[in-house]
Amino acid sequence: MSDEVAAGFVRVRLDLSYDGTEFSGWAKQAGGRRTVQGEVEDALRTVTRSGGTTYELTVAGRTDAGVHARGQVAHVDLPEAVWREHQEKLLKRLAGRLPKDVRVWALREAPSGFNARFSAVWRRYAYRVTDNPGGVDPLLRGHVLWHDWPLDVDAMNEAARRLIGEHDFAAYCKKREGATTIRTLQELSLERGSDGVITATVRADAFCHNMVRSLIGALLFVGDGHRGVEWPGKVLAARVRDSAVHVVRPHGLTLEEVGYPADELLAARNKEARNKRSLPGQAGCC
Repeated sequence: MSDEVAAGFVRVRLDLSYDGTEFSGWAKQAGGRRTVQGEVEDALRTVTRSGGTTYELTVAGRTDAGVHARGQVAHVDLPEAVWREHQEKLLKRLAGRLPKDVRVWALREAPSGFNARFSAVWRRYAYRVTDNPGGVDPLLRGHVLWHDWPLDVDAMNEAARRLIGEHDFAAYCKKREGATTIRTLQELSLERGSDGVITATVRADAFCHNMVRSLIGALLFVGDGHRGVEWPGKVLAARVRDSAVHVVRPHGLTLEEVGYPADELLAARNKEARNKRSLPGQAGCC
């Protein structure tokens, strides 16, 4: 599939962050629900004085309702004339137009072959939870989950290590028709900070729907003693949804960073990422 920018257009990379509390996720939806994509596209249309023309954003990872982002990446193809006219003042104008729960931090012309979604080689999320018997610091309540059982971080890390690598994560994903659930989980580790908040770092080449929140749900059951350290791995091997795996609430989840290869490798990664994967022994697909 070709991803060449149309003649007369410039591909622009946007780096942005948002507090997902009041958003119905990233992607535009019917019914007038408030979304990050909708707010940014509306602001772009206004500050570039583009009238009824909406320039659609492509994002590195669509976040669900209530999920936050610190290091989200998107791209948009703008007419050359629009980009040349507005590029010097576009960032500041967007700051004046966007609501305070979403910010664009950088705008720049993207290198050849760049696609915010398909050129990415990894996405890194953080999930934050506390088992403090008194609850969550009120100043952090929109970003930290309260788990009302004591958590054994060492046990959670032992269980997490068994999930690293390329696997079919069907047991931890909400299945979507025609989409693969094979992913390469590059990192899954947890650390308790001096404030008692446990931060889970989850990095993979890509994620399927609800994958991070399901993985954390399974690890919490290990951490509080309801399941043994081998249980999340057994669930993974079964490749079917387990009703005991809870999808934890979204507000503890933040997209922290998206990784891309060197500029000369962008186009190749773009092409590779579009190929549907299968594990050894599984039937391939088109």
